[in-house]
Amino acid sequence: MKVVVDTNVAVVTNGGSQQATPACVVACNQRLNRVQKEGIVLDESWHILREYMRNLRSDGEPGVGDEFLKWVLTIKADPRFCAWVHINPQNGSYAEFPSDPELASFDPSDRKFVAVALAHPDRPPILNATDSDWWHHRDALARHGVTVDFICPDMPFSET
Repeated sequence: MKVVVDTNVAVVTNGGSQQATPACVVACNQRLNRVQKEGIVLDESWHILREYMRNLRSDGEPGVGDEFLKWVLTIKADPRFCAWVHINPQNGSYAEFPSDPELASFDPSDRKFVAVALAHPDRPPILNATDSDWWHHRDALARHGVTVDFICPDMPFSET
C-alpha cells in the first residue's frame, strides 16, 4: 500500500534527530525500504517534494533519507510507485484539511500531509517518526479518516 511520508522519517534515518533512539532509526530505515517497494503518495504542486528537498540531499548521499529522496525523484513518473493527488492551498492551510476546532493548533507545515492523505481515494496512512504533534492530534485526525503510523513506538510522547 502506498503511504504519505512525513519528512521527519527520512530526517531520522540521516541521523538528523537528536530525540530519535537507535531503535527508532532502525525502524525508520526499515520502513523507508518498504516504502520503496510499495510506493508513495505526493501532491501535484510539489509541496511535499519541496520540503524533502529542503531537508535532504537529492544526490542520494550520505544518508538513507537522502537515498530515499533520490528514489522519489527517480520514480516520480512511475504510477506503480508514485501516486499524485491535487490539493488546494487555502488561507495558510488546505481545503482538504478538516475544519475542526481540535485541529486548530495542528502544525501548519504538516497539514499538507493530511491534505494529501485525504485527497487520495485510498486514504493512505501517514508515516511519522518523532513529531509529537501527530500524537497529540491522533484522535481528532482519526475521526476524519486520517491514519497515522507511528514508526517509533518508543518515543516519549505524552498528552501534556
